[in-house]
Amino acid sequence: MKKVYICSPLRGNVNENLQKAIRYAEYALKCGTAPVVPHFYALCLNDGVPEQRELGMRAGRSLLWFCDEMWVFGDIITEGMNSEISFCKNLNIKTRKIRDSEIRKVLGG
Repeated sequence: MKKVYICSPLRGNVNENLQKAIRYAEYALKCGTAPVVPHFYALCLNDGVPEQRELGMRAGRSLLWFCDEMWVFGDIITEGMNSEISFCKNLNIKTRKIRDSEIRKVLGG
């Protein structure tokens, strides 16, 4: 099964963005892939504490080594997402922008 890294905003409204990450993970699963979702670290780390945020970001980036692709979700590319996307480019990991219309086709809504 292809492993895809879910790249989307977390900072800001963390609870809302976690709910979106759940939807993105569901989409990836229903597309026949195994999603890698570093957002879920925010369930045990405080994204508002810089040291804990950086720990989560480092842990997430370390998972990119195992991924076949990165799927980028959302209309905004945050600083954290830029870091992940650049890391992918350095590893020659394919990145793909997923549009809301593609998600609706699979999940409805």
